[in-house]
Amino acid sequence: MDIQMKKILLVGLMIFWAVSAVIAQDPSIYNEDPEQRRPVGMEEPGHQVFEPTGGPVAEFRVDPPNWWIGMQEPRVELMLHGSNIRDLQPVLEEYPGVKISKVTRLESPNYLFVELLVGPGAKQGNLSFVLNNAEGKKAQSFRYQLRNRNYPEGRGLPQITPMDVMYLLMPDRFANGDSNNDSFSDMEQVGINRDKMYFRHGGDLQGVLNHLDYFKELGVSALWLNPILENNQPYESYHGYAFTDHYKVDRRLGSNELFRQLTDSCRKVGIKMVMDIVHNHVGDQHWFIQDIPSRDWIHQFSEYTQTQYRATTLMDPYASEADKNRMTDGWFAPHMPDLNQKHPQLSTYLIQSNIWWIEYAGLAGYRVDTYAYPDQGFMAEWGARIQAEYPDFLLFGETWVHGPAVQAQFTQGNDLREGYNSNLPNVTDFQLYYGIKEALTRPQDWTGGVSRIYYTLAQDFLYEEPYHNVTFLDNHDIDRFWSIVGRDMRKFKSALAFLFTTRGIPCIYYGTELPMGNFANPDGKVRADFPGGWEGDASNKFTEAGRSEQEQELFNYISTLAQYRQNTPALQYGSLMQFVPENGVYVYFRQGDGKTVMVIMNTSIKTVTLDVERYQEGWEGFRFGRDVASKTAYLFNEPIEISPYGTLVLELQR
Repeated sequence: MDIQMKKILLVGLMIFWAVSAVIAQDPSIYNEDPEQRRPVGMEEPGHQVFEPTGGPVAEFRVDPPNWWIGMQEPRVELMLHGSNIRDLQPVLEEYPGVKISKVTRLESPNYLFVELLVGPGAKQGNLSFVLNNAEGKKAQSFRYQLRNRNYPEGRGLPQITPMDVMYLLMPDRFANGDSNNDSFSDMEQVGINRDKMYFRHGGDLQGVLNHLDYFKELGVSALWLNPILENNQPYESYHGYAFTDHYKVDRRLGSNELFRQLTDSCRKVGIKMVMDIVHNHVGDQHWFIQDIPSRDWIHQFSEYTQTQYRATTLMDPYASEADKNRMTDGWFAPHMPDLNQKHPQLSTYLIQSNIWWIEYAGLAGYRVDTYAYPDQGFMAEWGARIQAEYPDFLLFGETWVHGPAVQAQFTQGNDLREGYNSNLPNVTDFQLYYGIKEALTRPQDWTGGVSRIYYTLAQDFLYEEPYHNVTFLDNHDIDRFWSIVGRDMRKFKSALAFLFTTRGIPCIYYGTELPMGNFANPDGKVRADFPGGWEGDASNKFTEAGRSEQEQELFNYISTLAQYRQNTPALQYGSLMQFVPENGVYVYFRQGDGKTVMVIMNTSIKTVTLDVERYQEGWEGFRFGRDVASKTAYLFNEPIEISPYGTLVLELQR
């Protein structure tokens, strides 16, 4: 297919999904609702201009805190921060294999950027630096450590694949394992208050560490934590998306050392760690915003300018430059300055911080928040750098957009945007989420209801690696699926059965297994505390004794499906064959490693008696299928009866 035909196809797909959204008459399907993403409770923004004033600096600082020898990229740029150091001359004491290759000075007198070339002959040890003044006298000195790599070329890092089941949790709302770190008097927001939605509640990394057995019992093999880096903001700091330090875990969650202990402990029990990162913005209390290196470190305007949240402008062939610029340069929220990733020192700083955490903590993946909002050239460079150092590392971006073609354009190797390759392997699959949401809340029609799942998967040719997209029913920003389906257990189980048997890497949001519900209006309502995570809670849902009969039934159902998926290669990399849905019934097959799984979804309000002859292409050679959850056998020489909103996951037998 030539490029011109691909462009025609792309525009056609975009139009198709726009029309489908109108048919659905559901604005949430085709419009992002910025009110769900915008912080609640903040006053209307004034406008602050950040200038490189160059005031006194309390402590001399070097980022990254250390580096490693043997990297694919031999250069590392040190950002030095201290009072009036810009015009000092850095001198490196002779060290075999290492030399200063470049020095950069910006507007602020408090920054000096020193690029090192770490050659192949370098060995681990301590570098000694002197910063001389104009007279050649020592004004400052420091030592810098080079270490042997922990994971050269990614070897030894745990790898996340479609065999894994991911569990997303917000540390502040999961469990309080150490009450001693609940509050610090020298931080901007003091104290905890579990009765207030936007205050901190006291959950921490120790609380996660204390419940590894719970994750294993549930069938979880990977944890995705909402951001854990310092968020020293005066308000609404609990969610973690307003960094104030790129190299420090928030003290109220624990420490760098505790996070590394958590990842090590997870690895010992077969659980992998995904870190949530942000490149688009930081908190306005970030130390490098309060003492900004240069005016162009962030996007600044004569008056407060907010993004319009329209990612389609980035690939729309008819988009105005004004709309494109506002999308990428406008601020996400008033207290989150928008970073200018085109700034060479800033872009290097962000990339190096991500590499540092992988080497330091032994991570298995990065989820990139607000992936569509930063400069896309930078994001392509970032993806290339991470994959060069760690070829099998899971990278997936949050692409809260509408339409498979729009979403796929953010992934690598598809030629959908001429001359652009994102170097992003995978995304959070919002398109499949929209499909399952519509399948269980609307009757089937030509494009709507369960048909939307069919049409979405039919466009997987847009992706290089669709089997590594992260699939989900809900997350920390959107309505909990239990409430979306009206707390109907039949629909909820059906959605879960689909999630665990379709292609991709399934992810469940903490509390799904209970089930926890609510609508994201505002988003704090879907970020409730996990019952039992705090001493004195009325019930402890971490234990079977603390769960109701319904909760235990759902817990067992999820555990059964999660563990079955992990032990069934057909559901991981196996082929997927789907049949066009009819009368609300959707049937598909997964096949691989000598095993075939047949899934029958009835999304209608009526009991369906299914003539299986139509699907013989998938079950040819098999005599019956046994439902994974109930163990009931269904013969193929007679019709199969499926209850309203019921889903059968059948392992086929000869």
